[in-house]
Amino acid sequence: MFHIVLYQPEIPPNTGNIIRLCANTGSALHLIHPLGFELDDRKLRRAGLDYREWASVREHASLDAFMDDVKPLRLWAVSTRGACTYTEPGYEAGDAFLFGPETRGLPENVLQAAGRAAVLRVPMIANSRSLNLSNTVSVVVYEAWRQLAFSGSTR
Repeated sequence: MFHIVLYQPEIPPNTGNIIRLCANTGSALHLIHPLGFELDDRKLRRAGLDYREWASVREHASLDAFMDDVKPLRLWAVSTRGACTYTEPGYEAGDAFLFGPETRGLPENVLQAAGRAAVLRVPMIANSRSLNLSNTVSVVVYEAWRQLAFSGSTR
């Protein structure tokens, strides 16, 4: 379906929640090193419950390694600095969504490499800093899946 790419994630419960999201949407999760935790972290397991076995989770040494290995259809970066709201593009199965680390977001060089037209934002009220990472991933993935008429859903 989709590729969810976490660039150097730092907080285990967020990644655990995203594992659960991936298991329930058919999305694959890709973790770009370095990680701020071990994959066997108790907090990650608790947040992901027993969904780890139902989700495709892969690790990559770098973003370039992910791109070379997976070759996603398109790469959409998600940032508070995006010019395009997440509801504007038309998504396709095989698209990848790239999210930055919780404390600092995606670095400028990664945003530039993605191309400004491919940098998405989730709208917030004025003077807001950011949403929680797992919440942001959920909002974006469900919009993309909605556009595909929830293909593969049983309900």
